[in-house]
Amino acid sequence: MSGSDTDSALLKISSGAAPATIADVLGTMQSIDNLLPNGDGLKWFNLLYMMVTKQVDGNPPAGGWKDATWLTRLDVVFAQFYFTAISSWLSQSSNTCSSWKALFEARFRPGIDRIQFALAGMNAHINHDLALALLQTDGDLDIVPDKTSPEHEDFESVNGLLEATLPEALQFLATGIVGELAQNTGKIGKLLAIWSVREARDLAWDFADHLRSLNGIVRDSALAAQDQVTGALGRSLLLAI
Repeated sequence: MSGSDTDSALLKISSGAAPATIADVLGTMQSIDNLLPNGDGLKWFNLLYMMVTKQVDGNPPAGGWKDATWLTRLDVVFAQFYFTAISSWLSQSSNTCSSWKALFEARFRPGIDRIQFALAGMNAHINHDLALALLQTDGDLDIVPDKTSPEHEDFESVNGLLEATLPEALQFLATGIVGELAQNTGKIGKLLAIWSVREARDLAWDFADHLRSLNGIVRDSALAAQDQVTGALGRSLLLAI
């Protein structure tokens, strides 16, 4: 399949019906994984995202989630931001944010390790999309959870799970892909020193709270500034280290 044919198919997948369940999310991610060639950097973020989504879905904390409805809704809404970013880029929309452009522009650039593509995608998705996904989810369910809420407790439980899972998942991307040469696993610690999943997610929660109090041009300016910073960090993650 040619690059243009692949992107046409990717656009069709990413712009399909919005997912309603975690199974829908994983099904779309699996379709993207099946489509993309190994030389496409987006494949490695998508694979990492699929791996950690399965971990979160399959490993609730002891006693279960405090508000499983909220967490499931957040996971589905959050994933849709990713699918929308792909379709926006492939449709050449002027609305494609700088955060995602960092990854999309580098998809076929040589000399970038799989783990770098994966973390650049996580950077865009969490630092840019998560605050907006939190606001949408809370609006859908008509709640405003604070840091003493069951929802925040679940959020922090996911932080711990991701923090424990991410190094192992990146190790797999670096060494465990059938048919791919092992890559420099010495980069994993350096990259995780630059970018922390827990810190990024906690900042996203705080940014969502900040955005609640803003509207109009002030809100737009805050989002634009966040987008530019996230894009710059994404590009730094894709540099040779």
